[in-house]
Amino acid sequence: MDAFGFSVSVTYPNIELLEIGYSLKELNRVLQDEIINKPMETLKLAIPSGIYTLQNNLLYVALSNLDAATYQVTYQLKVLTTALFSVTMLGKNLGVYQWLSLLTLMAGVALVQWPTDTPEDPKKEISAGSQFIGLIAVLSACFSSGFAGVYFEKILKGTKQSVWIRNIQLGLFGSVFGMMGVYVYDGQRVADHGVFQGYNKFTWIVVILQALGGLVIAAVIKYADNILKGFATSLSIILSTLISFFWLQDFVPTSVFFFGTFLVIVATFLYGYEPKDTTDLSRA
Repeated sequence: MDAFGFSVSVTYPNIELLEIGYSLKELNRVLQDEIINKPMETLKLAIPSGIYTLQNNLLYVALSNLDAATYQVTYQLKVLTTALFSVTMLGKNLGVYQWLSLLTLMAGVALVQWPTDTPEDPKKEISAGSQFIGLIAVLSACFSSGFAGVYFEKILKGTKQSVWIRNIQLGLFGSVFGMMGVYVYDGQRVADHGVFQGYNKFTWIVVILQALGGLVIAAVIKYADNILKGFATSLSIILSTLISFFWLQDFVPTSVFFFGTFLVIVATFLYGYEPKDTTDLSRA
C-alpha cells in the first residue's frame, strides 16, 4: 500500500507536467494557425491599434492647448461619434429616445468630470491659435475613438476568431506602436534607466487591472456593442469617483457632480426605454 501510494505521488506531478506541456503546445499551435498563418486577418487589427496610438497623442496635444473644462466637454462628443459610426458602419438603428439618451449621457459625463480645482495662481493665457489646435486635436480624437471602436466591433462580430485571439493581435500591434512612441520621446531615458524605471507593486497592479479591463471591454463589444460600452464606462467613472470619496478621501463631490450623476442614470434608463405601440392599444 505504501509502495502504491509512493508511485501515485511520483506519477501525479508527471501527469500535471504533461498536461501543462500539452497546453503550451496547444497554445503554440493555435497562435501559429490563427496569427502567423493568417497574416491578412492579423493585419486587420493594425488599423484600430494604430488609431488608438494616434488618439493618445492627439489627447496629449489637446490637453496641452485647452483648459480642462473645454477639454472635458468637447471630448464627450466621442459618445455621438461612436453612435454615428455604429449607424453608418454596422447599420444599427437608433430611435429618438436612444439619441436623446446619448445626448443626456454626454452632458452627464461632462458634468461628472467637470474640474473643481481653482488654483490660486492666475491661469496661463492660451492664445487663439493654441485653442484652435487643441480643438482640432480633441475633435480628431473623438472621431478616431468612434471609428476605431466600431471597426474593432465589426471585426469581432464578423469573423469566427475568438475574443482572445483578437486581443492578442491587437496587443501585438499596440506593443509595437507603443514602443515606437517610447523610443521616439524617451529613448535616452530608456537607454539609461531601462523600460521599467519607476515601476513598483502598485504600478503592476494597475497594469494587471487595465489588462483585465481590456479583456472585459472586448467581451462587451463582441456580445453587446460600443454604445453600451460607453454607458458602462460612464457608470464606472461615477463608481471610481465614489471610491475616491469614501475610501481614498481625496475627492469632495459638488452639486455639479450629483447633477451629472443623475443625468447619467437617467440616460442609462432612457436608452433601454421602449415606448408602447399606440396602434395596438387603439385596436384593443
